[in-house]
Amino acid sequence: MAREITTEEKELAREMLERARVAMAQVADYDQARVDRLAQALGWALSNESTFTRLAQMGVDESGAGDREGRPNKRFKLHGILRDALRQPSVGVIEEDRERGLVKYAKPAGVIASVVPMTNPALTPPGTAINAIKARDAVIFSPHPRTKKTTNETVQIMRDVLAREGAPADLLQCVPEPSIPMAQELMAICDMTLATGGPAMVKAAYSSGKPAFGVGAGNATIVIDETADIGEAARNTRISKTSDFGSGCSSDGNVLIDDRIYDELVERLQAEGGYLANAEEKAMLERVMWDENGARTLPTIAQPAPRVAEIAGFEVPPETKFLIVEQEDIGREHRFSGEKLTTLLAVYRYHGFDDALEKVRKIYQVGGAGHSCGIYSFDDEHIDALARTAPVSRMMVRQPQSKANAGSFTNGMPMTSSLGCGIWGGNVTNENIGLKHFLNVTWVSRPIPEDRPSEEELFGEFYGTESP
Repeated sequence: MAREITTEEKELAREMLERARVAMAQVADYDQARVDRLAQALGWALSNESTFTRLAQMGVDESGAGDREGRPNKRFKLHGILRDALRQPSVGVIEEDRERGLVKYAKPAGVIASVVPMTNPALTPPGTAINAIKARDAVIFSPHPRTKKTTNETVQIMRDVLAREGAPADLLQCVPEPSIPMAQELMAICDMTLATGGPAMVKAAYSSGKPAFGVGAGNATIVIDETADIGEAARNTRISKTSDFGSGCSSDGNVLIDDRIYDELVERLQAEGGYLANAEEKAMLERVMWDENGARTLPTIAQPAPRVAEIAGFEVPPETKFLIVEQEDIGREHRFSGEKLTTLLAVYRYHGFDDALEKVRKIYQVGGAGHSCGIYSFDDEHIDALARTAPVSRMMVRQPQSKANAGSFTNGMPMTSSLGCGIWGGNVTNENIGLKHFLNVTWVSRPIPEDRPSEEELFGEFYGTESP
């Protein structure tokens, strides 16, 4: 149970809020060109290779979780976020529909409380800041305690950029000594919360009494049917599963494989660096990956495959990229059908596509409803059937899931570091969180010629029938 907030923490939260409001007032008259320029300045300062690599690796070193060599590649996500932001207006008139007599004006959302996850202290703050500055919002970042140094340094660099460009640095602030009570206080007093973190923090955001955009838990489930390019499917699965050592909620968790290609695909997964655990090793993994309450154990989260195996008590070749367990049963009591958050993949054999769809339904009853799924198929009927069945907000077709869900340069998904999971995931939106979610919008309506269909048109065959 969280402790009570201290007087000092409460005073600091109120002071930061006041400074943020003063800063917002100072930029209230900034035009589109000026906020775009600030967004570009922030984007460059944080996503250039040297700075982002240093901060990304600092975050891995500080938390002890994640891929030190691979995480710097996430800087390209900032390029995509900036690309999308620059292509959209955010000041004054942002949309006009003459036929319907509507004009929309953008206004700032306000002061945003941003809860930063342990896994992305170098990515989430600048990604959020780019959209916030475009919208003329202010942000108070609340770091994860395990990565508070990295988060604070990241935000300090952005504050320096704002000051250099003549904008108030207090548009972006960071809590120096984070705590759960402090985060809860910020969520309660700020105008809006963006909660990118664990389920408990997201729940707290929605309980704060203020508007909040949260995320849902992931348990990405991928279907590979008999029409798939087996080499492509295996390669992309490895890419997705090993990205930042499986830390992301979009990382492949379960792969459902058609019986006709199952053996060949599992062989290809092993050729991609997968290690197929035997029954004894699988039991050893389960014992160390989950505690007695079914919660994931921190030492095994976002770790290289040889390290996870070592913790479990067995050895794998040092070149092993990810672990594979064969799974049949699905349910909350069957741990491997839930979210893994590390370099481990569960594979299932299915018999007929209806069986695959039923397994998908059952898996999302365990966890991950609302987040995402994927499919490797060239059968449009299968793609359509999965899209109609899966209770998810996004579905990737023939793409590495963890590289595609949050947007890539080869798909049309909006770039983001926060994924809404809709009502399924307890969220207010299904969308990738982007610029539109950082804005208030005023709709201006002018009169238009009457648009009233006749009752005959409205009620069709029911018009004029006897009333009950």
